Amino acid sequence: MEPTVAVRNLNHAFGQGMLRKPVLNDVNLDIYPGEIVILTGPSGSGKTTLLSLIGGLRSVQEGNLKVLGKELRGISKGQLTKVRNKIGFIFQHHNLLKCLTAYGNVRMSLKLHQEIPKQQYRQRAVATLQAVGLSDKVDCYPANLSGGQQQRVAIARALVAQPRLLLADEPTASLDSKTGRDVVDIIQRLAKEEGCSVLLVTHDNRILDIADRIVHMEDGRIQRH
Repeated sequence: MEPTVAVRNLNHAFGQGMLRKPVLNDVNLDIYPGEIVILTGPSGSGKTTLLSLIGGLRSVQEGNLKVLGKELRGISKGQLTKVRNKIGFIFQHHNLLKCLTAYGNVRMSLKLHQEIPKQQYRQRAVATLQAVGLSDKVDCYPANLSGGQQQRVAIARALVAQPRLLLADEPTASLDSKTGRDVVDIIQRLAKEEGCSVLLVTHDNRILDIADRIVHMEDGRIQRH
């Protein structure tokens, strides 16, 4: 089985010349379809940088990074956009558009997928919002939702197009324990039922049990996996 993500000898640094600061050092990692990998480690260890490189949000400087069968190093912007559209992102800060309802925010993800007919948008978005426990908040604006509910909308937005890869950065940070558990249960179901690969960065020890594998990072290096 080919990995969804294949990282080989990946190095990354910020800044230039005397100010150059290495952030990732010789990182190697494979993530397979249906696998949930949790990435742990202290702040500043390179976890979010690795996540953003895998998600095509930063350019690969040195090494190789293959995502969904495409090498990201030196890839064209058009090709990179196509890869990114197959990835679901959940960030610590939900980044919802205040001018759109919960449904409108989730529908934004569907617009990236030309293969999904427009007449299916409402049904799919509503079903995903129901799955994250927001069936009564479909037409609410973010200002009328609690922080936990806003994060659930962001999670629905990431999941609605059934991505082949889900990248999550501290998805339970702003949630109480019950809501956090509901959210990771949904992520786990997506991995097992849809064969989605999941890379999840967290400091939340309460959710480590969903991992097939826990990878620890320190000083830009993977310590064990």
